[in-house]
Amino acid sequence: MESENNFDLVIIGSGPGGYVAAIRAAQLGLRVACVEKDKTLGGTCLNVGCIPSKAMLESSERFVDARDHLAEHGVKVEGVGLDLGVMLARKEKIVGQLTGGIAMLFKKNKVTRVEGLGRLAGPGKVVVTGSDGSSCELSAGKILIATGSVPATIPGVELDGDRIGTSTEALAYSAVPEHLIVIGAGVIGLEMSSVWARLGAKVTLLEFMPKLLPTMDDEVARLALRLFQRQGMTFNFGARVKSAVREGDLVKVTYASASGEEATITGDRVLVAVGRRPATQGLGLDTLGIETDRRGHIIVDEHYKTSAANVWAIGDVIPGPMLAHKASEEGIAAVEGMVGPPGHVCYDAIPSIVYTNPEIAMVGKSELELKNAGIPYKKGSFPFAANGRAKALGQTDGFVKILAHAETDRILGVQCIGPRAGDLIAEAAIAVEFSASAEDLARSVHAHPTLAEAVKEAALAVAGRVIHI
Repeated sequence: MESENNFDLVIIGSGPGGYVAAIRAAQLGLRVACVEKDKTLGGTCLNVGCIPSKAMLESSERFVDARDHLAEHGVKVEGVGLDLGVMLARKEKIVGQLTGGIAMLFKKNKVTRVEGLGRLAGPGKVVVTGSDGSSCELSAGKILIATGSVPATIPGVELDGDRIGTSTEALAYSAVPEHLIVIGAGVIGLEMSSVWARLGAKVTLLEFMPKLLPTMDDEVARLALRLFQRQGMTFNFGARVKSAVREGDLVKVTYASASGEEATITGDRVLVAVGRRPATQGLGLDTLGIETDRRGHIIVDEHYKTSAANVWAIGDVIPGPMLAHKASEEGIAAVEGMVGPPGHVCYDAIPSIVYTNPEIAMVGKSELELKNAGIPYKKGSFPFAANGRAKALGQTDGFVKILAHAETDRILGVQCIGPRAGDLIAEAAIAVEFSASAEDLARSVHAHPTLAEAVKEAALAVAGRVIHI
Protein backbone atom coordinates (compact mmCIF):
# COMPACT_ATOMS: atom_id res chain seq x y z
CA MET A 1 0.00 0.00 0.00
CA GLU A 2 2.88 2.34 0.75
CA SER A 3 4.30 2.05 -2.75
CA GLU A 4 0.93 3.04 -4.20
CA ASN A 5 1.21 6.38 -2.41
CA ASN A 6 4.76 7.13 -3.56
CA PHE A 7 5.07 9.49 -6.51
CA ASP A 8 7.79 11.32 -8.36
CA LEU A 9 5.56 14.39 -8.41
CA VAL A 10 2.45 15.39 -6.47
CA ILE A 11 0.53 18.38 -7.82
CA ILE A 12 -1.94 20.16 -5.56
CA GLY A 13 -4.69 21.63 -7.72
CA SER A 14 -6.17 20.54 -11.06
CA GLY A 15 -6.86 23.88 -12.70
CA PRO A 16 -5.33 24.93 -16.03
CA GLY A 17 -1.91 25.06 -14.36
CA GLY A 18 -2.14 21.83 -12.39
CA TYR A 19 -3.78 19.50 -14.90
CA VAL A 20 -1.60 20.64 -17.81
CA ALA A 21 1.52 20.24 -15.64
CA ALA A 22 0.37 16.75 -14.63
CA ILE A 23 -0.06 15.62 -18.23
CA ARG A 24 3.28 17.08 -19.32
CA ALA A 25 5.07 15.52 -16.34
CA ALA A 26 3.58 12.13 -17.20
CA GLN A 27 4.73 12.54 -20.78
CA LEU A 28 8.23 13.12 -19.42
CA GLY A 29 8.13 9.81 -17.55
CA LEU A 30 7.27 10.91 -14.03
CA ARG A 31 4.82 9.02 -11.82
CA VAL A 32 2.30 11.75 -11.08
CA ALA A 33 -0.58 12.32 -8.67
CA CYS A 34 -2.88 15.32 -8.89
CA VAL A 35 -4.81 16.30 -5.76
CA GLU A 36 -8.11 18.13 -6.22
CA LYS A 37 -10.55 19.15 -3.48
CA ASP A 38 -13.58 19.34 -5.80
CA LYS A 39 -15.40 16.40 -7.33
CA THR A 40 -14.65 17.62 -10.86
CA LEU A 41 -11.30 18.50 -12.38
CA GLY A 42 -10.40 21.78 -14.05
CA GLY A 43 -10.40 24.19 -11.13
CA THR A 44 -12.15 27.55 -11.12
CA CYS A 45 -11.56 28.13 -14.83
CA LEU A 46 -13.47 25.15 -16.17
CA ASN A 47 -16.08 24.87 -13.43
CA VAL A 48 -17.08 28.39 -12.38
CA GLY A 49 -14.86 30.74 -14.38
CA CYS A 50 -13.51 30.97 -17.90
CA ILE A 51 -15.61 28.30 -19.59
CA PRO A 52 -19.10 28.81 -18.10
CA SER A 53 -18.80 32.58 -18.38
CA LYS A 54 -17.91 32.33 -22.08
CA ALA A 55 -20.82 29.98 -22.65
CA MET A 56 -23.17 32.51 -21.05
CA LEU A 57 -21.59 35.39 -22.98
CA GLU A 58 -22.07 33.55 -26.26
CA SER A 59 -25.67 32.58 -25.52
CA SER A 60 -26.65 36.06 -24.34
CA GLU A 61 -25.00 37.64 -27.39
CA ARG A 62 -26.96 35.38 -29.71
CA PHE A 63 -30.15 36.32 -27.90
CA VAL A 64 -29.49 40.01 -28.54
CA ASP A 65 -28.56 39.30 -32.17
CA ALA A 66 -31.81 37.45 -32.77
CA ARG A 67 -33.86 40.12 -31.03
CA ASP A 68 -32.19 43.26 -32.37
CA HIS A 69 -29.94 42.61 -35.34
CA LEU A 70 -31.06 39.73 -37.56
CA ALA A 71 -33.65 41.91 -39.28
CA GLU A 72 -30.93 44.02 -40.88
CA HIS A 73 -29.64 40.82 -42.49
CA GLY A 74 -33.06 40.18 -43.98
CA VAL A 75 -33.88 37.48 -41.45
CA LYS A 76 -37.35 37.94 -40.05
CA VAL A 77 -37.77 36.71 -36.50
CA GLU A 78 -40.87 37.29 -34.41
CA GLY A 79 -41.55 36.68 -30.76
CA VAL A 80 -37.96 36.18 -29.66
CA GLY A 81 -38.00 34.96 -26.07
CA LEU A 82 -35.59 33.85 -23.39
CA ASP A 83 -35.50 30.39 -21.82
CA LEU A 84 -32.95 30.95 -19.08
CA GLY A 85 -33.17 27.34 -17.90
CA VAL A 86 -32.08 26.02 -21.28
CA MET A 87 -29.28 28.58 -21.43
CA LEU A 88 -27.98 27.53 -18.02
CA ALA A 89 -28.30 23.83 -18.91
CA ARG A 90 -26.23 24.38 -22.06
CA LYS A 91 -23.54 26.03 -19.95
CA GLU A 92 -23.48 23.09 -17.53
CA LYS A 93 -23.31 20.59 -20.38
CA ILE A 94 -20.22 22.31 -21.80
CA VAL A 95 -18.59 22.37 -18.37
CA GLY A 96 -19.33 18.67 -17.87
CA GLN A 97 -17.87 17.74 -21.26
CA LEU A 98 -14.63 19.60 -20.60
CA THR A 99 -14.11 18.49 -17.01
CA GLY A 100 -14.86 14.93 -18.06
CA GLY A 101 -12.33 15.36 -20.84
CA ILE A 102 -9.61 16.11 -18.31
CA ALA A 103 -10.47 12.93 -16.42
CA MET A 104 -10.03 11.00 -19.68
CA LEU A 105 -6.70 12.71 -20.34
CA PHE A 106 -5.52 11.75 -16.84
CA LYS A 107 -6.46 8.15 -17.51
CA LYS A 108 -4.77 8.19 -20.92
CA ASN A 109 -1.54 9.60 -19.46
CA LYS A 110 -1.66 7.46 -16.28
CA VAL A 111 -1.98 10.42 -13.94
CA THR A 112 -3.38 9.36 -10.55
CA ARG A 113 -6.22 11.55 -9.38
CA VAL A 114 -6.60 11.96 -5.61
CA GLU A 115 -9.82 13.61 -4.45
CA GLY A 116 -9.60 15.70 -1.31
CA LEU A 117 -8.06 18.80 0.21
CA GLY A 118 -4.29 18.64 -0.05
CA ARG A 119 -1.84 20.27 2.32
CA LEU A 120 1.90 20.16 2.86
CA ALA A 121 3.00 18.10 5.85
CA GLY A 122 6.76 18.42 5.85
CA PRO A 123 9.45 17.57 3.29
CA GLY A 124 8.11 15.31 0.54
CA LYS A 125 4.75 14.79 2.27
CA VAL A 126 1.24 15.79 1.19
CA VAL A 127 -1.76 14.90 3.36
CA VAL A 128 -5.09 14.65 1.58
CA THR A 129 -8.33 14.97 3.55
CA GLY A 130 -11.49 13.72 1.88
CA SER A 131 -14.97 15.22 2.20
CA ASP A 132 -15.88 12.36 4.57
CA GLY A 133 -13.04 13.26 6.92
CA SER A 134 -10.77 10.37 5.92
CA SER A 135 -7.16 11.15 5.08
CA CYS A 136 -4.14 9.65 3.40
CA GLU A 137 -0.53 10.66 3.06
CA LEU A 138 1.30 10.88 -0.26
CA SER A 139 5.08 10.74 -0.54
CA ALA A 140 6.55 12.89 -3.28
CA GLY A 141 10.00 13.42 -4.65
CA LYS A 142 8.74 16.78 -5.88
CA ILE A 143 5.66 18.89 -5.11
CA LEU A 144 4.00 21.48 -7.33
CA ILE A 145 1.54 23.95 -5.81
CA ALA A 146 -1.16 24.97 -8.30
CA THR A 147 -4.10 25.81 -6.06
CA GLY A 148 -5.16 28.91 -7.98
CA SER A 149 -7.14 31.75 -6.46
CA VAL A 150 -10.43 32.62 -4.77
CA PRO A 151 -12.62 35.73 -5.04
CA ALA A 152 -11.43 38.69 -3.01
CA THR A 153 -13.81 40.41 -0.61
CA ILE A 154 -14.09 43.90 0.82
CA PRO A 155 -14.83 45.08 4.38
CA GLY A 156 -18.49 45.74 5.06
CA VAL A 157 -19.75 43.40 2.37
CA GLU A 158 -20.56 39.93 3.65
CA LEU A 159 -21.25 37.29 1.03
CA ASP A 160 -24.41 35.24 1.57
CA GLY A 161 -24.09 33.02 -1.51
CA ASP A 162 -27.44 34.27 -2.77
CA ARG A 163 -28.33 37.95 -3.03
CA ILE A 164 -24.75 39.03 -2.33
CA GLY A 165 -22.34 36.76 -4.15
CA THR A 166 -19.39 36.36 -6.45
CA SER A 167 -19.11 35.33 -10.08
CA THR A 168 -19.94 31.76 -9.02
CA GLU A 169 -23.46 32.83 -8.08
CA ALA A 170 -23.71 35.25 -11.02
CA LEU A 171 -23.23 32.34 -13.42
CA ALA A 172 -26.31 30.59 -12.08
CA TYR A 173 -28.99 33.16 -11.21
CA SER A 174 -32.33 31.38 -11.49
CA ALA A 175 -33.97 34.52 -12.90
CA VAL A 176 -32.78 37.66 -14.63
CA PRO A 177 -32.17 40.30 -11.95
CA GLU A 178 -34.26 43.45 -12.11
CA HIS A 179 -31.28 45.50 -10.94
CA LEU A 180 -27.81 43.98 -10.70
CA ILE A 181 -25.27 46.01 -8.75
CA VAL A 182 -21.71 45.07 -9.64
CA ILE A 183 -18.90 46.07 -7.29
CA GLY A 184 -15.82 46.26 -9.48
CA ALA A 185 -15.56 47.05 -13.19
CA GLY A 186 -12.66 44.76 -14.01
CA VAL A 187 -12.74 41.82 -16.39
CA ILE A 188 -15.09 39.64 -14.31
CA GLY A 189 -17.42 42.53 -13.52
CA LEU A 190 -17.65 43.61 -17.16
CA GLU A 191 -18.24 40.12 -18.51
CA MET A 192 -20.96 39.26 -16.01
CA SER A 193 -22.52 42.69 -16.47
CA SER A 194 -22.64 42.07 -20.21
CA VAL A 195 -24.44 38.76 -19.78
CA TRP A 196 -27.23 40.04 -17.54
CA ALA A 197 -27.62 43.42 -19.25
CA ARG A 198 -28.22 41.58 -22.53
CA LEU A 199 -30.81 39.39 -20.88
CA GLY A 200 -32.73 42.40 -19.58
CA ALA A 201 -31.28 43.44 -16.22
CA LYS A 202 -30.58 47.01 -15.25
CA VAL A 203 -26.86 47.00 -14.42
CA THR A 204 -24.95 49.51 -12.30
CA LEU A 205 -21.20 49.14 -11.79
CA LEU A 206 -19.40 50.73 -8.82
CA GLU A 207 -15.66 51.03 -9.46
CA PHE A 208 -13.12 52.34 -6.96
CA MET A 209 -10.64 53.38 -9.66
CA PRO A 210 -11.21 56.64 -11.58
CA LYS A 211 -11.38 54.93 -14.99
CA LEU A 212 -12.35 51.73 -16.72
CA LEU A 213 -9.77 48.94 -17.12
CA PRO A 214 -6.78 50.87 -15.70
CA THR A 215 -4.25 48.29 -16.96
CA MET A 216 -5.54 48.58 -20.52
CA ASP A 217 -4.59 51.15 -23.16
CA ASP A 218 -6.26 54.54 -22.59
CA GLU A 219 -7.75 54.76 -26.09
CA VAL A 220 -9.19 51.27 -25.74
CA ALA A 221 -10.63 52.00 -22.30
CA ARG A 222 -12.28 55.24 -23.44
CA LEU A 223 -13.95 53.58 -26.43
CA ALA A 224 -14.97 50.55 -24.34
CA LEU A 225 -16.68 52.81 -21.80
CA ARG A 226 -18.72 54.57 -24.50
CA LEU A 227 -19.77 51.25 -26.04
CA PHE A 228 -20.74 49.68 -22.70
CA GLN A 229 -22.75 52.78 -21.81
CA ARG A 230 -24.47 52.52 -25.18
CA GLN A 231 -25.43 48.96 -24.20
CA GLY A 232 -27.22 50.33 -21.14
CA MET A 233 -24.67 49.83 -18.37
CA THR A 234 -24.25 52.61 -15.80
CA PHE A 235 -20.82 53.31 -14.28
CA ASN A 236 -19.91 55.13 -11.07
CA PHE A 237 -16.15 55.66 -10.86
CA GLY A 238 -14.25 56.62 -7.73
CA ALA A 239 -16.88 54.80 -5.69
CA ARG A 240 -15.68 53.30 -2.40
CA VAL A 241 -18.21 50.75 -1.21
CA LYS A 242 -18.79 50.79 2.53
CA SER A 243 -21.49 48.19 3.01
CA ALA A 244 -24.03 45.94 1.37
CA VAL A 245 -27.02 45.03 3.55
CA ARG A 246 -29.72 42.58 2.57
CA GLU A 247 -33.29 43.63 3.24
CA GLY A 248 -35.53 40.73 2.24
CA ASP A 249 -35.05 40.13 -1.46
CA LEU A 250 -33.29 43.46 -1.94
CA VAL A 251 -29.77 44.65 -1.12
CA LYS A 252 -28.87 48.22 -0.20
CA VAL A 253 -25.33 49.24 -1.08
CA THR A 254 -23.77 52.26 0.58
CA TYR A 255 -20.72 53.89 -0.94
CA ALA A 256 -18.67 57.08 -0.91
CA SER A 257 -18.85 58.77 -4.28
CA ALA A 258 -15.91 60.35 -6.13
CA SER A 259 -16.80 63.67 -4.50
CA GLY A 260 -16.70 62.08 -1.04
CA GLU A 261 -20.43 62.22 -0.44
CA GLU A 262 -22.23 59.16 0.86
CA ALA A 263 -24.73 57.57 -1.50
CA THR A 264 -26.92 54.47 -1.52
CA ILE A 265 -28.27 52.28 -4.27
CA THR A 266 -30.67 49.35 -4.06
CA GLY A 267 -30.87 46.25 -6.23
CA ASP A 268 -32.03 42.68 -6.03
CA ARG A 269 -28.62 41.14 -6.72
CA VAL A 270 -25.08 42.24 -5.85
CA LEU A 271 -22.03 40.81 -7.58
CA VAL A 272 -18.74 41.35 -5.77
CA ALA A 273 -16.06 41.39 -8.47
CA VAL A 274 -13.11 43.15 -6.85
CA GLY A 275 -10.46 40.71 -8.01
CA ARG A 276 -9.04 37.47 -6.68
CA ARG A 277 -6.45 36.43 -4.10
CA PRO A 278 -4.12 33.42 -4.02
CA ALA A 279 -5.65 30.25 -2.55
CA THR A 280 -3.00 29.32 0.00
CA GLN A 281 -5.01 29.27 3.23
CA GLY A 282 -4.67 25.94 5.00
CA LEU A 283 -2.05 24.75 2.54
CA GLY A 284 0.59 24.19 5.21
CA LEU A 285 3.20 26.53 3.76
CA ASP A 286 4.57 27.11 7.26
CA THR A 287 5.50 23.44 7.63
CA LEU A 288 8.23 24.00 5.03
CA GLY A 289 8.94 27.66 5.70
CA ILE A 290 7.75 28.70 2.26
CA GLU A 291 8.00 32.46 1.81
CA THR A 292 5.13 34.66 0.63
CA ASP A 293 4.85 38.34 -0.22
CA ARG A 294 2.59 40.86 1.52
CA ARG A 295 -0.34 39.91 -0.73
CA GLY A 296 0.01 36.24 0.07
CA HIS A 297 1.61 35.17 -3.21
CA ILE A 298 4.23 32.44 -2.97
CA ILE A 299 7.67 33.75 -3.84
CA VAL A 300 9.45 31.71 -6.53
CA ASP A 301 12.63 32.04 -8.56
CA GLU A 302 12.81 32.19 -12.36
CA HIS A 303 12.31 28.41 -12.50
CA TYR A 304 9.22 28.47 -10.19
CA LYS A 305 11.10 27.00 -7.23
CA THR A 306 9.94 28.11 -3.80
CA SER A 307 12.18 28.71 -0.80
CA ALA A 308 11.64 25.05 0.19
CA ALA A 309 13.62 22.27 -1.45
CA ASN A 310 11.77 20.27 -4.13
CA VAL A 311 8.66 22.46 -4.01
CA TRP A 312 7.52 24.54 -6.97
CA ALA A 313 4.54 26.89 -7.45
CA ILE A 314 2.76 28.25 -10.51
CA GLY A 315 -0.31 30.17 -11.64
CA ASP A 316 -2.45 32.42 -9.47
CA VAL A 317 -0.57 31.54 -6.27
CA ILE A 318 2.56 33.35 -7.55
CA PRO A 319 2.88 37.01 -8.60
CA GLY A 320 1.71 38.10 -12.03
CA PRO A 321 -1.54 38.29 -13.96
CA MET A 322 -4.13 35.72 -12.93
CA LEU A 323 -4.69 34.10 -16.31
CA ALA A 324 -5.43 30.47 -17.13
CA HIS A 325 -3.05 30.37 -20.09
CA LYS A 326 -0.26 31.87 -17.98
CA ALA A 327 -0.73 29.09 -15.43
CA SER A 328 -0.65 26.40 -18.12
CA GLU A 329 2.59 27.68 -19.62
CA GLU A 330 4.19 27.99 -16.20
CA GLY A 331 3.13 24.44 -15.37
CA ILE A 332 4.83 23.09 -18.47
CA ALA A 333 7.95 25.17 -17.89
CA ALA A 334 8.16 24.07 -14.25
CA VAL A 335 7.90 20.32 -14.88
CA GLU A 336 10.26 20.47 -17.84
CA GLY A 337 12.76 22.13 -15.53
CA MET A 338 12.35 19.31 -13.01
CA VAL A 339 13.68 16.69 -15.43
CA GLY A 340 15.90 18.67 -17.77
CA PRO A 341 16.74 22.17 -18.96
CA PRO A 342 14.22 24.64 -17.53
CA GLY A 343 11.33 25.68 -19.71
CA HIS A 344 10.68 29.33 -20.47
CA VAL A 345 7.71 31.70 -20.44
CA CYS A 346 7.92 35.04 -22.24
CA TYR A 347 5.76 37.25 -20.06
CA ASP A 348 5.74 40.08 -22.59
CA ALA A 349 3.94 37.74 -24.99
CA ILE A 350 1.06 36.72 -22.70
CA PRO A 351 -2.19 38.14 -24.08
CA SER A 352 -5.04 39.45 -21.95
CA ILE A 353 -8.64 39.33 -23.17
CA VAL A 354 -12.00 40.69 -22.04
CA TYR A 355 -14.77 38.66 -23.69
CA THR A 356 -17.35 41.40 -23.88
CA ASN A 357 -18.90 42.72 -27.11
CA PRO A 358 -16.80 44.07 -28.58
CA GLU A 359 -13.97 41.92 -27.32
CA ILE A 360 -10.90 43.64 -25.90
CA ALA A 361 -7.42 42.14 -26.17
CA MET A 362 -3.85 43.24 -25.67
CA VAL A 363 -0.35 41.87 -25.55
CA GLY A 364 2.92 43.53 -24.60
CA LYS A 365 3.13 47.14 -23.47
CA SER A 366 0.62 49.96 -23.55
CA GLU A 367 1.44 53.52 -24.60
CA LEU A 368 1.44 54.66 -20.97
CA GLU A 369 3.89 51.94 -19.97
CA LEU A 370 6.23 52.89 -22.81
CA LYS A 371 6.01 56.57 -21.93
CA ASN A 372 6.70 55.91 -18.25
CA ALA A 373 9.69 53.73 -19.17
CA GLY A 374 11.06 56.38 -21.53
CA ILE A 375 11.02 53.99 -24.50
CA PRO A 376 10.72 55.74 -27.87
CA TYR A 377 7.94 54.29 -29.97
CA LYS A 378 5.83 54.83 -33.04
CA LYS A 379 2.29 53.61 -33.56
CA GLY A 380 -0.15 52.65 -36.23
CA SER A 381 -3.85 51.95 -35.95
CA PHE A 382 -6.63 50.80 -38.21
CA PRO A 383 -10.41 50.95 -37.60
CA PHE A 384 -12.70 47.99 -38.16
CA ALA A 385 -15.09 50.43 -39.85
CA ALA A 386 -12.75 50.25 -42.85
CA ASN A 387 -12.51 46.44 -42.85
CA GLY A 388 -14.67 44.55 -45.34
CA ARG A 389 -15.16 41.47 -43.20
CA ALA A 390 -16.21 43.58 -40.20
CA LYS A 391 -18.80 45.33 -42.38
CA ALA A 392 -20.13 41.97 -43.54
CA LEU A 393 -20.43 40.87 -39.92
CA GLY A 394 -22.10 44.12 -38.97
CA GLN A 395 -19.50 44.68 -36.25
CA THR A 396 -17.48 47.74 -37.10
CA ASP A 397 -16.78 49.28 -33.67
CA GLY A 398 -13.15 49.32 -32.58
CA PHE A 399 -9.63 49.26 -33.95
CA VAL A 400 -6.25 47.55 -33.91
CA LYS A 401 -3.23 49.50 -32.66
CA ILE A 402 0.39 48.44 -32.95
CA LEU A 403 3.24 50.02 -30.97
CA ALA A 404 6.76 49.51 -32.31
CA HIS A 405 10.17 50.71 -31.17
CA ALA A 406 10.98 53.99 -32.88
CA GLU A 407 14.50 52.87 -33.77
CA THR A 408 14.35 49.09 -34.30
CA ASP A 409 10.69 48.72 -35.38
CA ARG A 410 10.35 45.76 -33.01
CA ILE A 411 6.73 45.27 -31.94
CA LEU A 412 6.38 46.25 -28.27
CA GLY A 413 2.64 46.07 -27.82
CA VAL A 414 -0.62 45.45 -29.63
CA GLN A 415 -4.10 46.54 -28.52
CA CYS A 416 -7.33 45.49 -30.13
CA ILE A 417 -10.97 46.27 -29.44
CA GLY A 418 -13.49 44.86 -31.86
CA PRO A 419 -14.92 41.66 -33.34
CA ARG A 420 -12.97 38.48 -32.50
CA ALA A 421 -10.21 40.51 -30.81
CA GLY A 422 -9.42 37.52 -28.61
CA ASP A 423 -8.57 35.46 -31.68
CA LEU A 424 -6.76 38.23 -33.54
CA ILE A 425 -4.41 38.87 -30.62
CA ALA A 426 -2.83 35.42 -31.12
CA GLU A 427 -1.04 36.69 -34.22
CA ALA A 428 0.28 39.62 -32.24
CA ALA A 429 1.43 37.36 -29.39
CA ILE A 430 3.44 35.25 -31.84
CA ALA A 431 4.95 38.41 -33.31
CA VAL A 432 6.06 39.60 -29.87
CA GLU A 433 7.37 36.11 -28.97
CA PHE A 434 9.50 36.03 -32.13
CA SER A 435 10.67 39.66 -31.73
CA ALA A 436 9.04 40.53 -35.03
CA SER A 437 9.01 44.04 -36.45
CA ALA A 438 5.96 45.95 -37.63
CA GLU A 439 7.46 45.59 -41.11
CA ASP A 440 7.37 41.79 -40.72
CA LEU A 441 3.63 41.88 -40.08
CA ALA A 442 3.05 44.45 -42.80
CA ARG A 443 4.76 42.27 -45.42
CA SER A 444 2.93 39.08 -44.40
CA VAL A 445 0.07 38.17 -46.72
CA HIS A 446 -3.32 38.17 -44.99
CA ALA A 447 -6.30 36.56 -46.67
CA HIS A 448 -9.08 38.79 -47.98
CA PRO A 449 -11.64 39.47 -46.72
CA THR A 450 -10.74 38.74 -43.09
CA LEU A 451 -10.67 40.60 -39.80
CA ALA A 452 -6.94 39.84 -39.63
CA GLU A 453 -6.37 42.35 -42.43
CA ALA A 454 -6.92 45.04 -39.78
CA VAL A 455 -3.76 43.79 -38.05
CA LYS A 456 -1.78 44.05 -41.29
CA GLU A 457 -3.14 47.53 -41.98
CA ALA A 458 -2.21 48.68 -38.46
CA ALA A 459 1.30 47.40 -39.09
CA LEU A 460 1.38 49.31 -42.38
CA ALA A 461 0.20 52.40 -40.52
CA VAL A 462 3.26 52.27 -38.25
CA ALA A 463 5.33 53.19 -41.29
CA GLY A 464 2.75 55.67 -42.57
CA ARG A 465 1.68 53.58 -45.52
CA VAL A 466 -1.77 52.30 -44.57
CA ILE A 467 -3.83 51.49 -47.67
CA HIS A 468 -7.53 51.53 -46.85
CA ILE A 469 -7.97 54.78 -44.89
